[in-house]
Amino acid sequence: EVQLVESGGGLVQPGGSLRLSCAASGFAVIGSTITWNRQAPGTGLEWVSTIYSNGVTVYADSIKGRFTVSRDNAKNTAYLQMSALKPEDTAVYYCTSRGRRGQGTQVTVSS
Repeated sequence: EVQLVESGGGLVQPGGSLRLSCAASGFAVIGSTITWNRQAPGTGLEWVSTIYSNGVTVYADSIKGRFTVSRDNAKNTAYLQMSALKPEDTAVYYCTSRGRRGQGTQVTVSS
């Protein structure tokens, strides 16, 4: 069964950093396309970043230069390293792959 479990969210001050994890089971992250989305309160789902099966990475303009997506094949986990966080980055962050989405992890950027 394909499962994705996000973790690593929390409360951070503006300018701070967090690393989100997306632990996969039931399939291998190597060779898989994994997408990160986020949803802020009262808004729709916003695409953040994708790492394609061939390793190519793409980012939304709103986070380009601040976030980095990667994957660790040995741990079968994808990551979203977030730096220079802003209050507008506050949202629930989800990873998706193989038609499944995790439960999300809350990121709150506030002083």
